Amino acid sequence: RSVAELDPITLSLLRLATYELAHRIDVPYKVVINEAVSLAKKFGATDSFKFINGVLDKLAVKLRAVEVKAERS
Repeated sequence: RSVAELDPITLSLLRLATYELAHRIDVPYKVVINEAVSLAKKFGATDSFKFINGVLDKLAVKLRAVEVKAERS
């Protein structure tokens, strides 16, 4: 999806979680993803939490490769 197609809540949650993944290494990546998904379920569009989960999971692999690799092995 393009940024223009996203609703404001989804876009805001993705921006917030991206910042946390990139700059708040004291917060585990799974916590960041779970919090964003939880907020999307409560405030976002019907299935936006699925989209957010997928995007953030792929982003975590790029931004926190060492942490993700250690967790998954």
